[in-house]
Amino acid sequence: MAVFTEVTLHAAQALVTRLGLGQVVALRGITSGIENTNYFVDTDDGQRTRQWVLTLFERLSHEQLPFYLHLMKHLAMRDIPVPDPQADATGEILHTVCGKPAALVGKLSGGHQLAPSDWHCRQVGTMLARLHQAGADYPRAQPNLRGLAWWTETVPVVHPFLTLAQQQLIDEELAFQQHLATTSAYQALPRGPVHADLFRDNVMFDGLPGHEKLTGFFDFYFAGVDTWLFDIAVCLNDWCISLESGRLDEQRAQVFLAAYDSERTLTHDELRLLPALLRAGALRFWISRLWDFHLPREASMLKPHDPTHFERVLRERVGNPWHWMR
Repeated sequence: MAVFTEVTLHAAQALVTRLGLGQVVALRGITSGIENTNYFVDTDDGQRTRQWVLTLFERLSHEQLPFYLHLMKHLAMRDIPVPDPQADATGEILHTVCGKPAALVGKLSGGHQLAPSDWHCRQVGTMLARLHQAGADYPRAQPNLRGLAWWTETVPVVHPFLTLAQQQLIDEELAFQQHLATTSAYQALPRGPVHADLFRDNVMFDGLPGHEKLTGFFDFYFAGVDTWLFDIAVCLNDWCISLESGRLDEQRAQVFLAAYDSERTLTHDELRLLPALLRAGALRFWISRLWDFHLPREASMLKPHDPTHFERVLRERVGNPWHWMR
């Protein structure tokens, strides 16, 4: 959510006017994230002030974006707490600002839980299962654009920046995941739309400390159709680990999975392949962070993430595979 494209007050007001939302009273860039341009926008329609998030898409095209935006609409209509893209008078939810495809969505209340407890992990696990079930009948299809095909394409690009030990690890893990994808057990895994990036900073909670309630999931712009187990693994690798070591916190992981399983029962193959998908989730984000760190794009406020974090996580998942039993 760095600022790649500077949005003027005039440009923001033009969109807000088209959407019938009143006057822009505040506009400020959002510093976190590295994919799109994001601004907080406050509006006043004469009756109340409302807060929004304006996103200009820097990599995704007009052809790709309807999948993400209509998925959010689909989930919102099924009571999954996600930002709801705002439509103009014709019903269009994909707009253009400063020559870039753009969307305006409602800002979720609350804040992030960057040091989650069992309480927070239980709520995320429950809501992730509900999201998967709610999205099962979503009619649009688009692959996970940061899935295996992208890993295979990108590993050679980041190879020159790695040590010999890192090259060996990334090559061996990519080969493992390529083989896994050909197996019948993997191909039979339940699948559908996944968030694919549901980290601690993409979930909001609100309420008194220790009693916060989940208010929503956001930033769906890595979503795609993939195995639901991959989505679970991405969450476990962020919500249920020690950030310093990359080790899985088994207590939080047990709570997360039990909460998910209570809403959608995990299959035998999902339980069996969970260790392999935890490795897949770690590989995906190691590759993307290497790419963003060594081949950055120019942007105001750009702060690429440290790629060594997910190298540690991957080494942990390979060296200490974890199995969950009901």
